[in-house]
Amino acid sequence: MKKMISGKSIVKSYGKGQEATNALNHVDIEISAGEFVAVMGPSGCGKSTLLFALSGADTINSGEIELDGQDLSKLNENELADIRRTKMGFVFQQPTMLKNLNILDNIILSSLQDNKRNAKNITKKAKILMKDTGISELEDRDIAEVSGGQLQRAGICRALINEPEILFADEPTGALNSKSSEEIMEIFSAVNKNGTAVMLVTHDAKVASRAERVLFMKDGKIESQLSLGKFDEHNMEDRINQVILKMRSFDI
Repeated sequence: MKKMISGKSIVKSYGKGQEATNALNHVDIEISAGEFVAVMGPSGCGKSTLLFALSGADTINSGEIELDGQDLSKLNENELADIRRTKMGFVFQQPTMLKNLNILDNIILSSLQDNKRNAKNITKKAKILMKDTGISELEDRDIAEVSGGQLQRAGICRALINEPEILFADEPTGALNSKSSEEIMEIFSAVNKNGTAVMLVTHDAKVASRAERVLFMKDGKIESQLSLGKFDEHNMEDRINQVILKMRSFDI
């Protein structure tokens, strides 16, 4: 399988001198094209820091990160922004939406800023994504008029509108109830099945069980991993139990 992201001996430090702490402590990681990887670990272990480092959204102190063989450290901010816009999608625990725009306009805004001449096609693509995620009837709603789960679906539509090669998600179900969480993960599974790689940070064993590989972090290091294979809903309970057993072994 083609290697998409490769990180070697990644170090990310905060503070200076004796006060410095390594949020990432010589981390090695690889993510293949089309792979679904979940990252778990206790609060403060470096999960989100790793996600931001691999996406080029945050700088590292040392080490090497490559995307499709391209060294991110050698790119300027504009070049990094281009890669994030064209090759990556981002979904966060709390979607950031503009209050003065409706749901559809929030989804298409960033793409329109890049390609105003293609507004018709962008809007068409957004409506298809909204239909696929079950929110097609909400395009004219204000963001205050929809539920958290519906807003998260809109955030996923926005993340997918440029057809990214990889989707980064930081606790995407953390603010949702169990029903909405499961619905969101159904969408992630479908996105991955269609060929988009997914890297997801989570505390939830049920969420992580959707991944084909789960990485367990502690004190800035990847201490272990669990291979689950491609998602199969028929062995969901077994997958969850495997994740829980691994979590217990690391006191997560």
